[in-house]
Amino acid sequence: MPKSAKKKKDKVADFSKAKLKLGKGKAAANNAIDTSFKARSIVLPSQSIAVDKDTSEPITRRQLTFADLISHLKHYNAGQRKDAILGLRELFDANWELVDSCLTPLVNGIVRVIGDEDAGVRKQLLVFLNWLLPKIPSETLTPHSALLLLFTTSAQTHIFPEIRIDAIRFLDILLECIPESVVSGWCETNDGHGSRVLGGYLGILNAGTKYGELNGPLNATSTASVVLTPASKLVVLRSLSTFLRIALSAETTSTSRNASTSTGSSASLNAVFMRNVFPSLDAFYAFESLLQPILQPSKGTCVTRPWHPVATSDADLGDIFPQHYPLLRSMEDAWTLQELAYATDTSSGKDKIYDSNIADAEFVSHLANTLHSTIVETYLDSAPAVFAPGTTPSETQIQLIVVVARIAQSLYHAIMQTADNVDQAHIGRLESIIGYMAPYFPASTRDGKLEPFFEEFNLIFCELTSLAVNATTEVPSSRAAQKRKARGVPPAGAKAKASIHTARVTQYITRRLRGEPATPAQLGAPIPPAAYRALLPTVWALISGGGPSAGAHDAEGEGGVLHAVLDHAVRVTSKSACKRLAIEFVARLMLLSLERTHHGDFSWDRDPALQDKFGAWLLHLPQVLWELGSNSLPSTEVTLRVLLRVLQRRPKAAHAEIIASLQSRLVPFFFMDHQTRGPLAGPYKKLPVASSSRLRLLALDVASTLMGLRNQEKDFEGLAKAVGLAVAGEEEQDYWIHVSGSSFFKK
Repeated sequence: MPKSAKKKKDKVADFSKAKLKLGKGKAAANNAIDTSFKARSIVLPSQSIAVDKDTSEPITRRQLTFADLISHLKHYNAGQRKDAILGLRELFDANWELVDSCLTPLVNGIVRVIGDEDAGVRKQLLVFLNWLLPKIPSETLTPHSALLLLFTTSAQTHIFPEIRIDAIRFLDILLECIPESVVSGWCETNDGHGSRVLGGYLGILNAGTKYGELNGPLNATSTASVVLTPASKLVVLRSLSTFLRIALSAETTSTSRNASTSTGSSASLNAVFMRNVFPSLDAFYAFESLLQPILQPSKGTCVTRPWHPVATSDADLGDIFPQHYPLLRSMEDAWTLQELAYATDTSSGKDKIYDSNIADAEFVSHLANTLHSTIVETYLDSAPAVFAPGTTPSETQIQLIVVVARIAQSLYHAIMQTADNVDQAHIGRLESIIGYMAPYFPASTRDGKLEPFFEEFNLIFCELTSLAVNATTEVPSSRAAQKRKARGVPPAGAKAKASIHTARVTQYITRRLRGEPATPAQLGAPIPPAAYRALLPTVWALISGGGPSAGAHDAEGEGGVLHAVLDHAVRVTSKSACKRLAIEFVARLMLLSLERTHHGDFSWDRDPALQDKFGAWLLHLPQVLWELGSNSLPSTEVTLRVLLRVLQRRPKAAHAEIIASLQSRLVPFFFMDHQTRGPLAGPYKKLPVASSSRLRLLALDVASTLMGLRNQEKDFEGLAKAVGLAVAGEEEQDYWIHVSGSSFFKK
């Protein structure tokens, strides 16, 4: 068989010499062994044996130190930056003591991530700052506020809308932690932090400029109009509402985030809305000092008086130390810079207490004009869907309505309260907002989750209406209007609508105070403390302004606001959170008619029906003292102080019968002789002793003042005996002998 061609080729290749080509090396043999090798190096800095590591330095689970995490914040990879933020949270959570020493480099590192283009990094930074900043004291964080606000306001004007919205979320955190720094200089023409923040708000909303010609046209802040989604607009408007509330607040904001605010259910009543009936701030402060409590003073609402070497006799009535020492309460702890600054401000001038943050009225007026179109547009876009019958609105839409109502409330409250002569244009814009809100008042819903928003809408409408009523009553009417009023012709146009709105507000307040349902869709329920506190400025405006249906002589109609207030003050239980607020408000109404410095038209002592109700309210206070006991010492102090101040001024309502009834009702508070259980000590014994509290001495002051009004010695023998038995063997025995001059102990 012949050989194949393949075998012939293989035989030839074995004995043939390969020809070398030019530039080519000699080919390696087929059986040659390749002895070359390649090596790769793996760098592990955390496991290097060439560098000594500090084993005591805190590290994360990934063996990263604080310096490593800060360097990773500058990494080009978004995942690395996000992991670095997570590592910082892990590091500080396990080693919180690092915050004090690492705060400066930490702030320098994280501020550059505020405007990060990656949404995940910004979201993680928001979570981290929302966890970290509230835990840091404000006095420690304030020195870094300039850097934080610089990068935050820069992010407010970023080219990407989503970064601008996230910058607003960063501002919300700063408004919670360092509000004074955020709003500082907001109404000034210089380039302050507050001014840049406000400009960023208006730029995102495309609302217009905040400066420029006050009476001229409003120029747009940006030619690139970006349409915000409802959720994004809610973020911006809600933050703007918080910013304006803090900036326009008439009180000095408390620097401590743990301090109780003036809106808490347990806080005392801040009656700044009653300033309009006093000729000066000094007269108002003197009136407020009558009921100023000593227990648990609040830094933001305390009323101070200048120190005098010798106290006057009026200051000694009911008070041992009439002066106020703001740093006395915190002597056990180190004083912070904010506490020292607050003490300096309050001692340098009382006008700073309520007017330190009040902005220039002209600037606020222009800002209200700038935001008017945004308020109306946002409200009209959401109102039909929210208030349509038979529909369930989204929470975003109802919050948009409430937020724009808050903005209007803050702006127009500042305009109407600070300006002596309110411009008619501002009143017109306010009335237009009220006109848009009026068709849906009072708003109600069957959804319990949305009920708080509807209630806040109703409360804001009431306050805006009262502001409009007070502003229109102060504007001088024309001669033709005066003639129509004299002939009994009803008002026409806007004034007629205002009268209708006022009547509806009066009816709403009266029903809420009586516990009746405000709308057919609701059930009757007692008014909560927050709603009661929010309605008090409106109640005062209706009472003092003499609006329609608010008169004190209409005790049976729907408009008897003052009668409803008095009935509610007597009816509410002593342990209710509304009781203290009701006592403080009614006490101010009672004392106001006895105050010589007020120049308002309010007076209750000319109406017999009101005299009877004020007398009944005064007689029920001993029952309140008995029911409170030692459960609520601030409420007990307020009640005792009210009794003391009223008795010292001897009102017409406190005639002989009421005085006699009052002393007999006070006897069980000190001591009583029970028919079956025998002699029993009253709630007076449960109060703290005089060495630790002022309450027992205050109760003895009330009894001593009441005994000073006696006409016959036998009428008050029971009270004197009860007080004597209560203080026998106690620290207050000598004090009672001194203030009463009683001969009970000599017998």
